[in-house]
Order: sequence, then C-alpha cells, then structure tokens
Amino acid sequence: MNASVQDYNNLQTSADKEICDQLAFIINKNLPDAENKIWHAHPVWFLEGNPIVGYSKLKGSVRLLFWSGQSFDEEKLSNEGSFKAAEFRYTDSAQIVKEDVERWITKAIEIQWDYKNIVKRKGVLERLK
Repeated sequence: MNASVQDYNNLQTSADKEICDQLAFIINKNLPDAENKIWHAHPVWFLEGNPIVGYSKLKGSVRLLFWSGQSFDEEKLSNEGSFKAAEFRYTDSAQIVKEDVERWITKAIEIQWDYKNIVKRKGVLERLK
C-alpha cells in the first residue's frame, strides 16, 4: 500500500481504520496495476490517469466511491453527485462484503467514464469503456 494511504488510514479512529484497511486491501488486490495516491485529501486508485475508486472519512461513516458507479447497475450503490459516481457507506467493518466490493471493482475496470479530461471538455463526460 502507498505509504501516504497507510498514513491516512492510521489517522482514523480504530473502527474507521479497520474499514479503511480492509477496503485498501481488497482494492489493491483487485487493482494491482493501478496508481494509488492521496488525491483531494483521500485515497484514490487510478487507471491510466482516470480515477476509478477511492474512499473517504465522512461524518459517521467511511464512503467507498466509484467514479463510474452509476453505470454499474448495482442496487446497493447510491448515486453521488451530478456526474456518474456512486457510493456505499460503511459504519462498521462487518458491513464489508468482499464479493460485492470485488464485483464493483471488476465493473469499474470494464465501465469507465473519462474523468481525466472532464475539465478540458468543460464538464462533459465521455464513456471510455
């Protein structure tokens, strides 16, 4: 795991750290070739410069966010924002269903919207895959 991501996890309460550590482990295992760094103050994984998945501490939960998640056709994911992102919020590590997260990551690899060039395209998203 990227050292700055581990530092982020270590700053969390013990319960939230457990959530973050489990999510990071699953993501790293399923996205071994992804770039992983702190981006906008949160851990994010990128494929070819495009943000795919990340998590962040919110008040009362840890949010797992998939940038193209609204296109996954997954009822457990909730829409987030005005683009194509979708999320799942965890309040306890026991809520993490490894198979769900792995399936979502597989879909994140297969279904991508071009967030990398969203500024250049003045807020217009184009589908990459």
